[in-house]
Amino acid sequence: MKIAVCWKWVSLDREREADRRWSGVSAADEAALELALTLADRSNDAASEVTSDASSDASSDASSDASSEVTVICLGPASADDVLRDAIAVGATVAMRVDASTELDSHVVAVALAEHLHGQDLVLCGDYSLDRGTGSVPAFLAGELSSAQALGLLEVDTDPTSGTLRVVRRLDGGRREILDVTAPAVLSVEGSTATLRRASLTASLAARTAPIQVVRGPHGQLPEAEIHPYRPRARALPAPAGGSLDRVRQILDVGGDDVHAELVRLDPPAAASRILDQLRDWGYLDAPESTPSDARR
Repeated sequence: MKIAVCWKWVSLDREREADRRWSGVSAADEAALELALTLADRSNDAASEVTSDASSDASSDASSDASSEVTVICLGPASADDVLRDAIAVGATVAMRVDASTELDSHVVAVALAEHLHGQDLVLCGDYSLDRGTGSVPAFLAGELSSAQALGLLEVDTDPTSGTLRVVRRLDGGRREILDVTAPAVLSVEGSTATLRRASLTASLAARTAPIQVVRGPHGQLPEAEIHPYRPRARALPAPAGGSLDRVRQILDVGGDDVHAELVRLDPPAAASRILDQLRDWGYLDAPESTPSDARR
């Protein structure tokens, strides 16, 4: 199984791009890597069981060739190599960086990443980044790769032996949607889905000199947003009539000639009755129907 993880490297302070305190990836991106590593581990465990049952060297070689690998790909400048080496330290097989400007449109980013993702069984992404956080790149990726997509996932079944992943997707209004996803597919997960494992000291030291594949990517910047003055939706208003004050009251739908304030102090039953009478006078409530008992009173 070939699994790719797309990371979005973000520098929160452009003046300190090389300072790791001001740059990194989101918790959702880290959750995507943890799920990818878990899927790869379980797929390799299943392949090992097949190897142990096989008695010939040919079957053993075939299963070793089919071992799962996890590729982490990131679009950004050279300062993003640090987080890619962190991915290698926790178990990623390959780290690739698309050398490009981070100020790009989501579709442009997806096209640049998709060039290196063909042939992957699964592509996992975080559902938000640390900057704009639109979560639109996974959907564009699925379109570029012509693969299935399941976005905004809360749970992912990490048993790849069945050939189908069962995932739980968040919907509006607190609802959930359960999907069966088959490869190839693009998945985006929330940060609460998984917690990225910690790398050992030995792996962290070894990753400092790990090679990073660097490929050329697009450069540019987001188009500047056009700002226009606020223009509220037009209302259907009657033709002007009366004086200026009457016209303002008609537009605002408030007040009238009998607008006044009156302070009254009543006990609760009398206050409730007074409120109901006033609402009837204003036309918000219908007048109560008289009954024979009321007439006798």
